[in-house]
Amino acid sequence: MKVLVIGSGAREHALCRSLSLDPDVTALHCAPGNAGIAEVAELHPVDALDGAAVARLAGELAADLVVVGPEAPLVAGVADAVRTAGIPCFGPSGEAAQLEGSKAFAKDVMAGAGVPTARSYVCTTPDEVDEALDAFGAPYVVKDDGLAAGKGVVVTDDLEAARVHANACDRVVIEEFLDGPEVSLFAITDGVTVVPLQPAQDFKRALDGDAGPNTGGMGAYSPLPWADPKLVDEVMETVLQPTVDELRRRGTAFSGLLYAGLAITSRGVRVIEFNARFGDPETQVVLARLKTPLAGVLLASANGTLADLPPLRWSDEAAVTVVVASHNYPETPRTGDPITGLADVAAQDAPHAYVLHAGTKRDGDAVVSAGGRVLSVTATGSDLTQARERAYAALSRIGLDGSQHRTDIAAKAAAEA
Repeated sequence: MKVLVIGSGAREHALCRSLSLDPDVTALHCAPGNAGIAEVAELHPVDALDGAAVARLAGELAADLVVVGPEAPLVAGVADAVRTAGIPCFGPSGEAAQLEGSKAFAKDVMAGAGVPTARSYVCTTPDEVDEALDAFGAPYVVKDDGLAAGKGVVVTDDLEAARVHANACDRVVIEEFLDGPEVSLFAITDGVTVVPLQPAQDFKRALDGDAGPNTGGMGAYSPLPWADPKLVDEVMETVLQPTVDELRRRGTAFSGLLYAGLAITSRGVRVIEFNARFGDPETQVVLARLKTPLAGVLLASANGTLADLPPLRWSDEAAVTVVVASHNYPETPRTGDPITGLADVAAQDAPHAYVLHAGTKRDGDAVVSAGGRVLSVTATGSDLTQARERAYAALSRIGLDGSQHRTDIAAKAAAEA
């Protein structure tokens, strides 16, 4: 099977790494990719938002499957263009991807499907914003209705900060605060059958102790030793299957990766948000634990044959990923700094720990930073404690001037396990 992955982040590197280990994959391509992905896939320049260009590249490569990684190309309808060209594609249509592209659309789908979520208001004027903030009180939860690369949400006790963020958006969703720990649960679907993956938890805040601004994610771990063993079954029954069924009922069948961001509240499971693609950095730890070869599962989603697959197989090991970010992230990051120590990790820590690239590029013989989140250092172990130790040991070998990372990824869960 010839596979083309679209994207350039650590999520795409994780996908490419898993696909490169799949015996059914005979050729692996990525566009545009990054310096790390280049080690496992052939890179091609492409505008990932240009559906016609992606479809043309897939045709030239005689790809048997296209996997669209990021949300922006999905919302832009890139998967539609690929399918129109007669090539199987893993990823929802542009219309179905509005589940992530519009918070208001997602809330409407959840209402139709009877999915438990936070009460909310959709606001377009300052008066509506003030009314909604007053109705819910602090802590205030304010979400840009559109795509914001994981940084469009403000949760704050500061009324003025909430008001400023809300009024900077064209359309905003203001909702009640949900208490309790957060969980990410991915499911692969073909629009009818839904196959859940293993849950993970990510860390959105920039600094230790969940301080600092929201980011795209600074680390993640799986499994969740503190979670109810029935959690996946419950979310399948109350969230994932009803959402897929509701979208199909509306004539907007969703095939690809459905990501549910959940809060385990005192009143039960509630959906915080949906995403229409693999999450980053959770993908890094979920795929580290998946034993079933990936390509066949993604192709079955694209072809509508998920029901024919045997159950997924999972490793009992734990996985932890720690994100190394550029100086000044999540504000305007500094780029162009050389990265050292990557060969040392490969020589001394593999196969239990490895580096997945996000914002990197080649500059002559050097690898340099090229984005906000630069690397995901990922490790597996017999439990979270060992996986953490391996991840941070590998991270200690890496040099990137001015870089930042959290030191407490999975620490609480490991201590309590």
